Amino acid sequence: MAGALEGIKVIDTATLFAGPLAATLLGDFGAEVVKVEHPKGDPVRNHGAQRDGVGLWWKMIGRNKKAMTLYLGSPEGQDIFRKMVADADVVIENFRPGTLERWGLGYEQLSEINPRLVLVRVTGFGQIGPYAKRPGFGTLAEAMSGFAAITGQPDGPPTLPPFGLADGITALTTAFAVMTALRARETTGRGQVVDMAIIEPILTLMGPQIIAYDQLGVLQERTGNRSSNNAPRNTYQTSDGRWVAISTSAQSIAERVMRLVGRPEYIDEPWFASGAERAKHADELDEAVGSWIAERDRDEVIKAFEEAQAAVAPIYDASDIIADPQFQALGTIATVQDDELGPIRMQNILFRLSETPGRIESAGAPVGAHTEEILARYGVTAEELAELRAKGVVK
Repeated sequence: MAGALEGIKVIDTATLFAGPLAATLLGDFGAEVVKVEHPKGDPVRNHGAQRDGVGLWWKMIGRNKKAMTLYLGSPEGQDIFRKMVADADVVIENFRPGTLERWGLGYEQLSEINPRLVLVRVTGFGQIGPYAKRPGFGTLAEAMSGFAAITGQPDGPPTLPPFGLADGITALTTAFAVMTALRARETTGRGQVVDMAIIEPILTLMGPQIIAYDQLGVLQERTGNRSSNNAPRNTYQTSDGRWVAISTSAQSIAERVMRLVGRPEYIDEPWFASGAERAKHADELDEAVGSWIAERDRDEVIKAFEEAQAAVAPIYDASDIIADPQFQALGTIATVQDDELGPIRMQNILFRLSETPGRIESAGAPVGAHTEEILARYGVTAEELAELRAKGVVK
C-alpha cells in the first residue's frame, strides 16, 4: 500500500538533530528522502552509542532515507544540487543563515529553478535578529525557553533534559510546517520558506508561563516532581525498590487515590476541593500516599490503582518498554532488518493511519550508499562520478 506522502521528494541536508528527524518523520509515511551528507559523513553517525563502529542513533534518524554524499561548498556540488532541486518538493537545511546564499543556493536562486520548492530552514535562533548567526543547539533552547528554570528540585540548580527534547519538539513542528506549506502550495502553486527557530516550539509547549507573567507577574518555580496545580503528584518508591508515578489532575482521581490509601478524611478538608490548594498540602498528601506505596511491591500497587480507577504508571527504562504488553499491542517498537547489524529494534512510526499507514523500509544506510544511484538520475556518468570522487566532491 502506498504511503500517504508517496510522490513527495525531500532533500535532507541538515544535521544534529531537529531537521534530520523531521525528514525521518516524512519518510516514515512514504516521502522519498534523499540524505545529502558531507563526504566525511553526517556527525550523528559518530554521536552516542555504537556497535562494531556503526552509530546506532544514525540507524534510527537515517531510516527510510537514501544516503548520498555531496560537498555543497564546491562548484561541482552546487551544480549537482541545483539539478536535484529542480524536481524536489522540499529541501531541509540547518546551515547558519547566509551560508546557502554564499554558495549561490539561497531561496531566490532555488525558486527560480523550481518555484514550487519549499525550503525549510532550521536554526537555533531563526533567520533574523541579533542571535541569528550564533551556533544554536537544542540545549540552548531548553535553557532559553524557561524549561531548565522550572525543572529540578526547588533547592537544586536548573536542570537540562538528558536527551534532545527541544530538537525533538522542533522536528515534530517542522514536519507539521512542511505539510502546511505543501497544502498552501495546492492553492498558490508556489513554494515558500519555512523559518524554524529551535528556541520557539519548546516555548509553546511550556504552557501559560508567558501569559501568567504578563497578567499576574508570576514566575513559575521549580517544584521537582510535584506540581503547583494538583497533589498528590510525584514519584514514589515501592517495597521492591521500583518506582511509580501518580497524577491527580482530575478531582475525582484525587479522591479515589485517598480512599485507596486509607486516608479518606482528607477529602472532607476544605482545601482538598481545589488542585492548587491540594498542592499547598503536598507534604502531608505525599506522606499518606508514599507510605502506603512503600509497603507494597510495584505489581501490587499497579493492580490496586487499576481496580480503584486511579491514575498510575510504572517508571520504565528501555528494557521495561520493550517488554510492556501495551507497547507490544500498539507495535510501538519495531524490528528492522539491517544489512550491517542484522535485526535491530527501534521506535516505530509515530501514529497509525487506517488507510495509508507508514512503515520503516530500512534503517540508516552506510555513508554514500546511494550516491551513484541518485547521481545517475541527473545524468552523471561513471567517468564523471570517478572525477567527482577524486576531487572529494562525493565519496
